[in-house]
Amino acid sequence: MTTIDPHAMTGAYALHALPDDERAAFESHLPGCEGCEQEVAEFAATAARLGLATTVQARPAMRERVLGRVTTVRQVSPEAAPVERARRGAARGRAVSRWALAACVAAATAFAGTAVWQYERAQDAHQQAARADRYADEVAGVLTAPDARSHSARVAGGTGAVVVSASRGRAVFVSAGMRRPSHGEVYQLWFADGGKMRSAGLMDPGRSSQAVLMRGPVDGASAVGVTVEPAGGSPQPTSAPIALLTVPA
Repeated sequence: MTTIDPHAMTGAYALHALPDDERAAFESHLPGCEGCEQEVAEFAATAARLGLATTVQARPAMRERVLGRVTTVRQVSPEAAPVERARRGAARGRAVSRWALAACVAAATAFAGTAVWQYERAQDAHQQAARADRYADEVAGVLTAPDARSHSARVAGGTGAVVVSASRGRAVFVSAGMRRPSHGEVYQLWFADGGKMRSAGLMDPGRSSQAVLMRGPVDGASAVGVTVEPAGGSPQPTSAPIALLTVPA
């Protein structure tokens, strides 16, 4: 095993790029390090949001514009990471986090592609495209909200993160690298609310990385659960949750 500073492994861990020994060591370090937990959630959210952008074809001009902007973003070396983390920590409550900025870029690319898709399709597809745009706007609004807070955990072989904006009263569940459910099954999201489980929507069984706007207000919920349910979902959980994530304050 290498002797890499575990604080520099957050990105590789979120993308499942660590060898087994380093992953095991990092997972031992993770529960006791709030900063690393936050960064893993941020990187996982970014990866999932960027994945959403690949579902549509952006115009070449938009692609070149995004690639041009990337070259202006300052990267932090591993040696400078501890100092940089301390600086970010002091400003975390006041600034939009890195994954939110990445989500904005990804959303811009996706929305540009959606605009092309709308133009090229017949009129009867416009309403569906408009609904998709509104949904993407709501997801991006939660992810980029100045008061967005997140909590992450391992879920079904991947990473899941619940992102909450108190000002919007909504939550988004972001996944990266989750195993797809078996045929005829679906992952269902729930709010744990006053000792009861309140359905908050279904995940797309065909995608391992996605961002889902959870149905209903987050007020009163203490945790977010994920269960495996029959296709179409269930009015109440049919089994114990495979993951239960605390709703961040």
